[in-house]
Amino acid sequence: MNRRKLVSVVFILICIAFAGGCVDEQEVSSPSGEDLVVVVSILPEAEFVEQVAGDHVDVTVMVPPGADPHSYEVTTGQLKELNDADMYVKVGSGLSFETVWMDRLIAVNPDMLVVDASEGIQLRAMESHSHDAYEEDHEVGNDHENTGSWDPHIWTSPQNAKIMVENIYEGLVEVDPGNAETYTHNRDAYIAELDAADANIREVLAGHEGSSFIVYHPAWGYFADEYGLEQISVEIEGKEPSVKDMQRLIDTAKEKGIKVIFVQLGFSTTSTQAIADEIGGEVVEVDPLAKDYIANLANVTAAFEKGLA
Repeated sequence: MNRRKLVSVVFILICIAFAGGCVDEQEVSSPSGEDLVVVVSILPEAEFVEQVAGDHVDVTVMVPPGADPHSYEVTTGQLKELNDADMYVKVGSGLSFETVWMDRLIAVNPDMLVVDASEGIQLRAMESHSHDAYEEDHEVGNDHENTGSWDPHIWTSPQNAKIMVENIYEGLVEVDPGNAETYTHNRDAYIAELDAADANIREVLAGHEGSSFIVYHPAWGYFADEYGLEQISVEIEGKEPSVKDMQRLIDTAKEKGIKVIFVQLGFSTTSTQAIADEIGGEVVEVDPLAKDYIANLANVTAAFEKGLA
């Protein structure tokens, strides 16, 4: 009897050990047995990656909260972290940070997959100021020839965000095909949330088509184009407005009945406050770089709806 019990116990222990080994094998999230390491340029991209990858990924953001992606300098610590990256997701639309740093970042880890999140997105031309006498001799508009540059802020449109999410999904499947089913499910669920956010924005902004808003930094052009609005910017490509530009902005605000000037965290509000004082308006902060993308879109939409002329 004792011998039979001993054999039974040994058999049970062997089964438990075998079952435990099977569970461990199923829980592996990457070929190396560790979570994927994905590096992104800005916070909204981190949100997109996490929504698709779920618990299978560790995300590092190059431009931290509150920093300016047009002037941020990468730290030595960030370059070391890049050594472990399986994938880098670049915005790909001409963001100043990437224009300066992308080649050097790739050189640190040439084996990581580089995903261009802008693939398939139609870029828009960046607006230009007349800058004093130029307008007197030339017809100035919003065409690409006036500035020679494209608007990099593609993520501010949820329709563009859907394309970015799809590009990220394809990259994740390439580096981690074993979790493709999970990534597909998460992608579809998040795109459905983006569609719902888009529908909500259209409902809130219904009737405001053709309305104008003034921002200090022109980060909301894709949003404006998507919903039939006009973005008027105070600063263009890091250049403060001239005296004539300031007066023109004040005259435009008065003509259009604009009472709110929108600013971005980290940018100077001196000129925007001066315009607001002249038109009897106020300065309101909106953040194009917030990580909680859908909730932030709702907050921004509410702010725009209140401030639209």
